Amino acid sequence: MPRSRTVLIAFLVVTAANLLANATGGGLALLLTKPLLMPLLAAYLWRVSAERAARPDRLLLAALAFATGGDVALMIDGTGWFLAGMACFLGTHLCYLAAFTRHGAATALRRTPLVAVPLGYAVLTVVALTWMWAGLTDVGLAVPVAGYAIALAAMASTAATQGWRVGLGAALFLGSDLLIAAGVAEVAQPPGAPVLVMATYAAGQALIVLGLAARICAPPQAPVTPATAPATP
Repeated sequence: MPRSRTVLIAFLVVTAANLLANATGGGLALLLTKPLLMPLLAAYLWRVSAERAARPDRLLLAALAFATGGDVALMIDGTGWFLAGMACFLGTHLCYLAAFTRHGAATALRRTPLVAVPLGYAVLTVVALTWMWAGLTDVGLAVPVAGYAIALAAMASTAATQGWRVGLGAALFLGSDLLIAAGVAEVAQPPGAPVLVMATYAAGQALIVLGLAARICAPPQAPVTPATAPATP
C-alpha cells in the first residue's frame, strides 16, 4: 500500500475520533485529535507528490499550516483567540485563492456557466451577513466577520473552476464557517452543531486537497515519438 494512502487512512481515523469526541463531549480526545487533522492532510499531499515525482504545492502546504493554527486558536475560549483563529483561516483562504488563480480561475470565471458562481456566492454572503449582523454587532465581530466572509466567498468562487471535488470542498468549508458564525451571532444553533461544523470542515478540506493532488500530481502523458508512434498502413 502506498504511504500516501496510509496517511489518508490515518486522517480518516482521526477525523472519526474527533467527530465522536464532539458528539460525546470528550474533552481530551478533542484536544488530541483536532490539531492533527490538517498536518495529516499536509503529510498526504507531501507523500502523494513524492510518489508522483512532483513537488508539493507550497501554497497548499501554507494553507494547511494556517488552518492548523486556526484549529488550535479556536480551541481556546475568548474573543481574542477567536479573532486569531479567524486571521489564521483568512491566511488559508488567501493561499487557496492564490493557488486557484494561478491555475486559471480568473479566466474560467468569465465564461458561462461559471460566471454565475461569484454572483451566487455574493448573494449568499450578503444574505447571511444581513441575517447575522445584529448578533455579530453585539459581540463586536460584525466588521471582522464581514471582511472574512468576502475572502471566503472569493475562495469558494475560484474553487469552482478547479473541478467538482475542489468546488464541493470549498462549499462545505463555507458551510462550516457559516455554522460557526451563526452560533457566535446566536441566530441559529442546530442540533449536533459541533459535529456538523467539524464534519463539513474536515470533508471540505480533504476534498480540496484530494482534488488538487489528483490534478497537480497527475503524471504527464508520454509524448509520442517516432519510436513509439503507431505504424501507419
